[in-house]
Amino acid sequence: METLNKKIIMTMVLLVSTIFSQAQTAETMQSAFLNSYVNESKANYSAAITDIEKVYQTESYESNLRLGWLNFKSKKYAESMSYYQKAINLRKFSVEARLGFIAPSDASKQFDKSFQKYLEILEIDPYHKTANYWVGVSYYTIKKYDLAQKYFQLLVNMYPFDYDCIHMLGWTYLNSGNFNDAKVLFQKALLYNPSDASSKEGLSKCK
Repeated sequence: METLNKKIIMTMVLLVSTIFSQAQTAETMQSAFLNSYVNESKANYSAAITDIEKVYQTESYESNLRLGWLNFKSKKYAESMSYYQKAINLRKFSVEARLGFIAPSDASKQFDKSFQKYLEILEIDPYHKTANYWVGVSYYTIKKYDLAQKYFQLLVNMYPFDYDCIHMLGWTYLNSGNFNDAKVLFQKALLYNPSDASSKEGLSKCK
């Protein structure tokens, strides 16, 4: 019985010690993030990065996400993408980490990597507005209008009076030879922005 009591006491001591240690770790992390935010507000990104690096844990999604953002602000695009990818690996369904990754990949003109991340986002969330829009734009840019149309149509169904969506679907229809539907969309775009030169140009090309 005495041995059992000793084991119970030791277990409780270890449990309390673990809880105390975790509380200290949480406070340390919070303090580091606070200091990092203060330094970021002063555009001192190097110091903001150092604040997080002092408490960096490989398995911390939040630390990797934060370092991804701060390295992007520092224009260290390769490092930024690396941290964002680590965050993605830790949380495989994270949309925010993928959107974060796209910022430095776009900035470094690695548009193929951005496109891949948008496709990954659509696998997670097929109705994601930003991902659908830019996948559509990507296909439009390389003149794959049939594929672009799929993404823009979905967006217009969800956002019937969103200028960017109706404007791009209008041009997609126009380049596909669907002049009647293109005309309707350009007219709607001009309701949103009556002085829009691009929609006026598109409307003038509708036969």
